[in-house]
Amino acid sequence: MGQHRQGEQLPMVKFREIIRLHELGYNQSEIARSCVVARATVQDYLRRAAAKGLSYEQLLQISDSEAQSLLGKGKPPLVDATLVDFEQVHRELQRKGVTLALLWQEGLDQAAWTFSYAQFCRRYGQWKGQHNLSMRQVHKGGEKVFVDYCGLTVTVIDAEAGTESEAQIFVACLGASSYTFAEATPSQALPHWLGSHQRALAFLGGVPAAIVPDNLKSGVNAPCRYEPGINRSYQEFAEHYQVAILPARPYKPRDKAKVEKAVQEVERQILAPLRHERFTSFTALNDAIRERLSALNERVMKSYGCSRRALFEQVDQPALKPLPTMPFVLARWKQAKVNLDYHLEIERHYYSVPYWFARREVSVKISESLVEVFYDHQRIAVHPKASIPYRHSTLAVHMPPNHWAYKAQSKASFLAWATQVGSHTHRQVEAIFALKDHEEQAFRTLKGMQALATRYGPTRLEAACRHANTFALVGLKRLKAILKANLDTMPLPAEDDALPSAPHDHVRGQAYYS
Repeated sequence: MGQHRQGEQLPMVKFREIIRLHELGYNQSEIARSCVVARATVQDYLRRAAAKGLSYEQLLQISDSEAQSLLGKGKPPLVDATLVDFEQVHRELQRKGVTLALLWQEGLDQAAWTFSYAQFCRRYGQWKGQHNLSMRQVHKGGEKVFVDYCGLTVTVIDAEAGTESEAQIFVACLGASSYTFAEATPSQALPHWLGSHQRALAFLGGVPAAIVPDNLKSGVNAPCRYEPGINRSYQEFAEHYQVAILPARPYKPRDKAKVEKAVQEVERQILAPLRHERFTSFTALNDAIRERLSALNERVMKSYGCSRRALFEQVDQPALKPLPTMPFVLARWKQAKVNLDYHLEIERHYYSVPYWFARREVSVKISESLVEVFYDHQRIAVHPKASIPYRHSTLAVHMPPNHWAYKAQSKASFLAWATQVGSHTHRQVEAIFALKDHEEQAFRTLKGMQALATRYGPTRLEAACRHANTFALVGLKRLKAILKANLDTMPLPAEDDALPSAPHDHVRGQAYYS
């Protein structure tokens, strides 16, 4: 997935993310990098949203098509340019929370200039180029946590299974204090990737403003490592924690210098000393990592004259946002097409959606306990996640009107009908249900019994059931044979509901009716 081009219609999921990041205080360059769009696109959509007074919360409540309709199209007006003290602008940008957008707006409010935000950013970029400003990155407290995996792995041996696996070492470090977290996981796949993020933030005891990954495939939707776009599960994680995802830019080594240094420290001070150890579980490996990680964070850094932990407590910890009160529930997303029977297949189980979405392309969110189906950014169905393969989870409200009559069938409804016909019919229906593993398997037989009642009348059906019950005969074929042979009109033993005490020549056996 490459960068979104100007002029193309922007997917609404990206538009919502642009507004979310803007409300979190990120500048347009950062938003463009996170959303993989041009800065001009960010500026254009922010302008349109501002013109309509649209907030992120409002956008969550409307469909994609409604949002697209509200945005409309158009270009920002061009105005005259004037000179700006960009040296002062550059100094102001070092303050926490100060962005180019804020400085541009303040200039407009003070009538210091009248040109567009795009021109303002372009001229600032030109000024930086003329002054050859490639400054050492200065990280603000609580601003960013950098995440990546070590190149080194650790072998974990499963003695019982006789197998070996290579543990992947996840590393996270805060920008200002270099306070570091590390753990081993079985893979770099999405569940382990996001699980490590959760445990890293719990370790820090708070949430930074942004997470900077190194374009890992688990965190981006990308056929190529160097064309990042945040994947949907990672995006939901970011929304849950109210954090921005800012992938490291390709060919910009300074973007990931902080985590590369942390990875190097973990490899040298934790993994290398453990190289002779034998680990038979990930629990044992992570216990060993935690012990050495504590020592790493307590060790005094020469350049600062204090430890990572001390610097963390002074600079980063006070600036972190609190952790969310509710835990993040990992879910994966997939695109699916609804079948003609208004069901879609998820992991060999079939889930219903409203019947008018048949043959539509939908988005499906699959968590450990729920399956949720979305169309046009609106949830159209939700089901408890089922584990039984090749079965259907169907909600009555999803059915077309002509399917309601069949759905209304139930064991209770058939027994109620049988009671109205007579006690012998009720007893026969109960016997039919008893022969089936699942209630639904009896429905076709019982519909056939109802057809017999229509054809022969309820009185004859009741007599046929009485005859069948007397000789312990169960099933539609037996009843049809009795009615066809007019056996329902024959006299029965005095105790007609009990089988004869012993067979004799005048009683027909079960084989007679077969």
